Amino acid sequence: MSKTIEGPDGRPRCQWCSVAPEFFDYHDTEWGFPVCDDHRLFEKLCLEGFQSGLSWRTILAKRENFRVAFHDFDFDRIARFTERDVNRLLKNEGIVRHRGKIEAVINNAKRAQELVNTEGSLAAYIWQYEPDKKPLTKPQTTSTSLESIALSKDLKKRGWKFVGPTTVYAFMQAMGLINDHVEDCVFRSQVERARKRFTRPVS
Repeated sequence: MSKTIEGPDGRPRCQWCSVAPEFFDYHDTEWGFPVCDDHRLFEKLCLEGFQSGLSWRTILAKRENFRVAFHDFDFDRIARFTERDVNRLLKNEGIVRHRGKIEAVINNAKRAQELVNTEGSLAAYIWQYEPDKKPLTKPQTTSTSLESIALSKDLKKRGWKFVGPTTVYAFMQAMGLINDHVEDCVFRSQVERARKRFTRPVS
């Protein structure tokens, strides 16, 4: 069975793009390309947490609403949210109205601030868990890895919530810590070139 699907331009993409038309743009411009911006990294961790029990299509469709509701995932601002903000967000039909997940974002914003104080940046901390800077010979086929388990465990120890190893692995895939585009996907080589040019953040 083929692991690719033909894209709008006739070139092969990862099979998961077939789930929804909007996945092609996300796949081609974001998924797997390395990210070192703290707010984008925090956003993705939060959105992966919101996705728990739901589909990425649901979250992607609401992403702009999430960005407005959470001030572009500026964790310094989110860390100041109060119960009043939680109640306000629970009335926001543009996002996923789940009290536990909303409260987790606020909690994690405070934990992100702590990481910045100790590590210099959220990016410097997260990129310590990159599995290998060398090109992968084959994409992964599992939903977790030793690195995602280790990162998840450390985040939980630091007080983060909704950061299980599967959630963290999906985050690592999307943010470019690993290149899991399938071998015949036209963007696998593009992502690998981007990873080679990428300057890893250090603390």
